[in-house]
Amino acid sequence: MLGTQNSPPVFTDEKQHYVILDGLRGVAAIIVVWFHIFEAYATSHLDQIINHGYLAVDFFFMLSGFVIGYAYDSRWKTMTTKEFLKRRIIRLQPMVAMGALLGGLVFYWQGCSVWDVSQVAVLSLLAATFVNMLLVPAPTGMEVRGIGEMYPLNGPSWSLFFEYIGNILYALFIRKLSTRALAVLVVLAGCGLAYFGMFGPYGDVCAGFSMTGTEMTGGSLRLLYSFSAGLLLFRIFRPFRVKGAFWICSLALVVLLAMPRIGGADALWMNGMYEVVCYAAVFPFVILFGASGRISDPYTDKVCRFLGKISYPLYMVHYPFIYWYYAWVKNGDLSFSASLPGALAVVIGSILLACACLRWYDEPVRRYLAKRFLWMKK
Repeated sequence: MLGTQNSPPVFTDEKQHYVILDGLRGVAAIIVVWFHIFEAYATSHLDQIINHGYLAVDFFFMLSGFVIGYAYDSRWKTMTTKEFLKRRIIRLQPMVAMGALLGGLVFYWQGCSVWDVSQVAVLSLLAATFVNMLLVPAPTGMEVRGIGEMYPLNGPSWSLFFEYIGNILYALFIRKLSTRALAVLVVLAGCGLAYFGMFGPYGDVCAGFSMTGTEMTGGSLRLLYSFSAGLLLFRIFRPFRVKGAFWICSLALVVLLAMPRIGGADALWMNGMYEVVCYAAVFPFVILFGASGRISDPYTDKVCRFLGKISYPLYMVHYPFIYWYYAWVKNGDLSFSASLPGALAVVIGSILLACACLRWYDEPVRRYLAKRFLWMKK
């Protein structure tokens, strides 16, 4: 059996990874890239193509809760909170810094009617880049793009901001909850998220990228529900036999995330209800199927390993080029068919860049930081 349950870890004292779950994370990351490509043609949440691509973030949060429970729940007798947080910073922060740096480097090529980059001074851009590299939300006066983003050089960094919050909550509070208490937290957070999605201002849970009250409420609920639900899934997980789990789960993700908007402007609650079905019913089964599945052929094994490796770098490096692509489409008033070569270039180029960052930057930097700051088992 190939990749029967786990893939090799990067560092010698890490637990191995669930190969299929790694692959599914990569599938979701590619869907996110295409979702962002189509932002260039949308006028609102209502007509966005690959309409529910933002739910990939909720899937990522849930997957994170499951994997962190697997990797760390059994270590707390010998691991301190400081040690845990150092591990998470080493795992996440190098690509946060790279995404911000790329955003700063290409910023002046992203000018369009939606944001005027020519008015931003070089010193302001350098300061914004430094702040984004540290994952500090842009304060008033440093939001250089002018559209209210928490991280104006690399928008998706907002989800890493919440990921860090989830990690801190896990270390200080959530991990100490009994399974029953954790289930209560999941239900309460899920009810709050369902209310936000069905009766909130958007009719969906596509929120979290800004420091406004509505965005912070939505982002916090998304994190608290999905991360806690993932941890709960890990605690109750019992593997079962599933054939073709990767391909079945991949198809489910593509269909769910590409689904057109449900209901329209006059029935926002309908779309919110659809999303409840996705994150409360289907995503948990996708994770349980993926964790239970076995890989029996070398092709699927290679696909899962490749997608798993590039998933996080791809998520963190693609968006600076989405800004660029967006500006190109707006400045030329281009249709999708006319700009399709550019869209393909962004997707393929982002994947290649993710591969390069992984090999020559992310893994070497993480190895260095682990040797420098972590006690490694022999």
